Amino acid sequence: MRARLDQIREQVQAQIKSCDTADKLNEIRVAVLGKKGQLTELLKSMKDVAPEERPKVGQMVNEARAEIERVLEEQKTRMEKALREARMKAEVIDVTLPARKAELGHRHPNTIALEEVERIFVGMGYEVVEGPEVERDYYNFEALNIPADHPAKDEQDTFFVTGDILLRTQTSGVQVHEMEKGKLPIRMIAPGRVFRADEVDATHSPSFHQIEGLVIDKNITFADLKGTLAQFSRELFGENTKVKFRPHHFPFTEPSAEMDVSCFKCGGRGCRFCKGSGWIEILGCGMVHPHVLEMSNIDPEEYTGFAFGVGLERIALLKYEIDDMRLLYENDIRFLRQF
Repeated sequence: MRARLDQIREQVQAQIKSCDTADKLNEIRVAVLGKKGQLTELLKSMKDVAPEERPKVGQMVNEARAEIERVLEEQKTRMEKALREARMKAEVIDVTLPARKAELGHRHPNTIALEEVERIFVGMGYEVVEGPEVERDYYNFEALNIPADHPAKDEQDTFFVTGDILLRTQTSGVQVHEMEKGKLPIRMIAPGRVFRADEVDATHSPSFHQIEGLVIDKNITFADLKGTLAQFSRELFGENTKVKFRPHHFPFTEPSAEMDVSCFKCGGRGCRFCKGSGWIEILGCGMVHPHVLEMSNIDPEEYTGFAFGVGLERIALLKYEIDDMRLLYENDIRFLRQF
């Protein structure tokens, strides 16, 4: 029995020393100490041992079991230590290497242009107001003096959700919401996204941005409109910028005009940028139509006002000399990094 135990110990210790994985180590444990292991089989043969020898034999088997368990545990500890050291060596960080520089984003050209416009008008005492992009027909058309049979309603190629609900074609509806509150006087601009069923090209998109402006107060005249927009143009395009107004027609203003600014590229002498005219069309404007005031419960005999609207993309295209509106929305990093 002693010889058999010594033979098992030597074999197991040799197997343990050559073992290189936890699975193999566990297989050795089961083969020697398990329910059907070699030591268990030896204990089963105790019935063939003389009664007076059984305690001694049992002690020898237990000592062999304890020694094998100790060797197994030592090998397991060595293997775990070696594995941990190998992992730490593979994961080592060289703190002397230069850090990877984080690349931060920045403002979009549209955002830069909008913040500039807002800064100018807030400096004049205007409030920045927002409104819903999904609007009722009344606020987008009827309250702006564009009834159901008006040609302008067809010209704008509207996206209708239902017969009365639509994606707004202009931010002028925000002005109506503000006028209906009855808090006068009003000095506001309303920047926001608008939608029209236009084909995508260098100057058109089905989704773009407008900035509408509105002033309602007593004794407001066209001279106030001209002075406000002239000051706005000088701050946006340079102090030497001149403006001129051409007669036009908008349903919600009377009289109406389109405003041009002198070319800030050539100073009005004529160049490729202004197509040789020396002037660049920038926005539409006019005095608020009395009927529009009446529909919002404002007395046109006591109050007057002016309104104007400018495309945000148009400002960005002009200010940063971009010749294709699509560049603003194609997310080309090479283009956006220039801003």
